[in-house]
Amino acid sequence: MERIDKILSSQNIGSRREVRNIIRQGGVILNGRPVKRPEEKANPEKDTIIINGSTLHFKRRIYIMMNKPKGVICAVQDRCQTTVLDLLPQNLFRKGLFPAGRLDKDTEGLLILTDDGDFAHNMLSPKKHVYKLYEAYTDKPLDSKVCTAFKQGIESGGCKFLPAEIRLISPNRAFVCIQEGKYHQVKRMFEAVGTNVIYLKRLRIGNLSLDKALEAGQCRELDKKEIPLLLSDSEFSP
Repeated sequence: MERIDKILSSQNIGSRREVRNIIRQGGVILNGRPVKRPEEKANPEKDTIIINGSTLHFKRRIYIMMNKPKGVICAVQDRCQTTVLDLLPQNLFRKGLFPAGRLDKDTEGLLILTDDGDFAHNMLSPKKHVYKLYEAYTDKPLDSKVCTAFKQGIESGGCKFLPAEIRLISPNRAFVCIQEGKYHQVKRMFEAVGTNVIYLKRLRIGNLSLDKALEAGQCRELDKKEIPLLLSDSEFSP
């Protein structure tokens, strides 16, 4: 059982103060009766809660897919630059959201935002073997030696990267699949073999692919069937 004002504020109904005002005005109904005090207790997963005529659909945690555009940083807030949270529509925003697995400012594609820290850890930890698929364009042609180096594991600047799968699509285009998420990892791996990445996009995490209907900067909430796909083993099949 939880305080009714805490429940409502956690669901982006408003701040605790705003929720208390709604309660005082008789705008909250719990199991058919008006709530009179903000400290009243409720079970949000079992009780029926109505706010200003609308039934509350309680969600303990939220998971959002975004097609991150270039020029936006993966941060909760920043005074000078646009963050991925700045792009969220109001109906999806809630306290505690953060980007799970950051993308560089000039990298685009699949990004997950959530308020579930344990889930994010399981998705990002190399020990969980959750693969991330990227599409990369390079400034120099790639060859079989690059593929061999990626598959054997690359060491650069004292940092050892785990073996990665790579498939050449054209001389300057490749799909890369990694199970880590180290700082600038894909770019640093290519730099180690003598080439630079000029375009990078994340296409898939685990078995969940970026929704092609999402334009750059758009996002949507994941449904219950999609969430487990983020933690499932995936084959290298771009």
